[in-house]
Order: sequence, then structure tokens, then C-alpha cells
Amino acid sequence: MENDTGPIRRFVRWAITPPQSYAIYLLALLLVAGSSFYAGSLAPKKPTGLGPPPVSAPRN
Repeated sequence: MENDTGPIRRFVRWAITPPQSYAIYLLALLLVAGSSFYAGSLAPKKPTGLGPPPVSAPRN
């Protein structure tokens, strides 16, 4: 029982071996690039119901 490790530690030990580490690195790279592209493609929200901007000085 002393050598029994949790599922997270077993996954990390499995993930850092060379064939799996390359695949996990590429997967993380694709997730970061995809989420960055998605966040960049979102249109900014336009404010609604505010009307024209206030006049700072009267016109002459």
C-alpha cells in the first residue's frame, strides 16, 4: 500500500514519458491557439440605450 499512488500522480507519470508527452504538448498548443483565435474573433459588445455623447462646449 505504500507504493499506491493517486490517479493524478499516475496520470502525470504516464504523461511525462516521451511518446505521450509529445502528444500532450501538441494538444495543449492546439487548445491555446484555438482559444486565442476564438477570443480574438469575438465582436465587442456595443452599448445600447446611451444616446449621443454629451456636448463639452457650446458651438459659436
